[in-house]
Amino acid sequence: MDFDALQYPYPSRRNVIFASQGMVATSQPLAAQAGLRVLQQGGNAVDAAVATAASLTVVEPTSNGIGSDAFAQVWFQGKLYGLNASGPAPRSLSASAVRATGLASMPAYGWLPVTVPGAPAAWAALSKRFGQLPFEKLFEAAVLYATEGYPVSPELGRSWASAYHAYRHVLQGALYAPWFETFAPAGHPPAIGQIWRSSDHARTLVRIAESKSEAFYRGDLAERIDAFSRATGGLLRFGDLAAYQPEWVEPLSVQFRDYRVWELPPNGQGLVALIALGILDGFEAVSTPTVESVHQAIEAIKLAFVEGHHWIADPRFREVPTQQLLSTDHLEVLRRRIGKQARLPERNADASGGTVYLATADAAGNMVSYIQSNYQGFGSGIVVPNTGIALQDRGETFSLDPKAANVAEGGKRPYQTIIPGFLTMQGEPVGPFGVMGGFMQPQGHVQVLLRCIDEAANPQAALDAPRWQWIDGNRVAFEHSYPTHLVEALARRGHQAEIPLLSTAFGRGQIIWRDSHSGVLAGATEPRTDGCVAAW
Repeated sequence: MDFDALQYPYPSRRNVIFASQGMVATSQPLAAQAGLRVLQQGGNAVDAAVATAASLTVVEPTSNGIGSDAFAQVWFQGKLYGLNASGPAPRSLSASAVRATGLASMPAYGWLPVTVPGAPAAWAALSKRFGQLPFEKLFEAAVLYATEGYPVSPELGRSWASAYHAYRHVLQGALYAPWFETFAPAGHPPAIGQIWRSSDHARTLVRIAESKSEAFYRGDLAERIDAFSRATGGLLRFGDLAAYQPEWVEPLSVQFRDYRVWELPPNGQGLVALIALGILDGFEAVSTPTVESVHQAIEAIKLAFVEGHHWIADPRFREVPTQQLLSTDHLEVLRRRIGKQARLPERNADASGGTVYLATADAAGNMVSYIQSNYQGFGSGIVVPNTGIALQDRGETFSLDPKAANVAEGGKRPYQTIIPGFLTMQGEPVGPFGVMGGFMQPQGHVQVLLRCIDEAANPQAALDAPRWQWIDGNRVAFEHSYPTHLVEALARRGHQAEIPLLSTAFGRGQIIWRDSHSGVLAGATEPRTDGCVAAW
């Protein structure tokens, strides 16, 4: 990417960060510093990503944890690799069994939405294949933060308080007591600036580090998870954990302008972003957003989500025709469906999510796009006693419709919202990017890339720019700073405009671009969170 051509078209409180030796961009400064420290100690971009991810389980527990899933794209020595570290449902889960309990859909809390966590396995797999430093060394900062504590940052504190006030009304009984003991030990959430620590997190991270994650899946931590599940009516068993292995996959891509955009294949929703970009590639590029260009982007997202919700599921259970869905002919058929007025889609998207995203780069040209998530906030509300392991609620995305591609089945991975992105140009890496936030994620990918590529915005300006989010039907939420004249004109085209009070609904992104000639790195972080670019 030509840095000389990049513009600064949006007001920004931050500047792009430039460096040449290494860079980490993520939503928590302490986690970014952990990754940077590893780079300075001789580690590469993969080592830095693992150290940052492990630290995020401690310093941003409102969005991810030791019981999360993870995905990664890794550019290493001239090749792009993909890692799917999402876990399957317990083998005893079935849609019919859930319906037999009287539920019409998968719940958000409790044991039913809990799937096998993939994050600890991701850390070990990435380190084993690409890392330079000893695995244990990558956990030093995370263990230190958990043992000695850290002051809660502003956005983290607000999210923590919001979750606590919601949980105290819905998480009742002994099953959820460990959550309150871990995350509200004084009877309330930690305040902004207050020190929070967790010796349980520290002990568990040490066991994961010294066992290369084996303790979590086939050792004492797995036994604890199994015992608590059996004692409290859960379905997750030692055998489910012991059978788990993350999967190395080939990333998918589409051409967008002069670039190739890369996402991971299903069961993730990166396919939605690729379909939308493939549709938009057939429209004229504009250097400044117009009513027509924004309308086209919204309609493209709707069409892409319809395809995604129909097809995306665990490909081990149902084949997903990705090449057909991304073919030129199919994209042209979808493109022709976009008219001058908003159209009602067949399926809905959802605005919620609890996820962290990070990007890393080193001086050798290696780069990582990594994402880790509980799904909703702290996850299922279940914390395994005395471990700090908060279990995700990813199974909430399963359908109970036996005809649905994503119907709940034992051993099946659910539809995943978390998607790490990567950009290349003429076979050379441009860099990692991502925007977390549930079903906002492919919408964020599309908008950020439109800003960077069509509008030639620098990466920080692209993240600072106001966003929209399609919700369902013709409902579209716009950030309060979105240009009023565009919102009003879109409303005349049939889009039902809403202006939420909070900007956190519009996702949180990170970007690192690399200049192919000089090797200089340009990093940007999200203004909607406590983001940080750490570099040297």
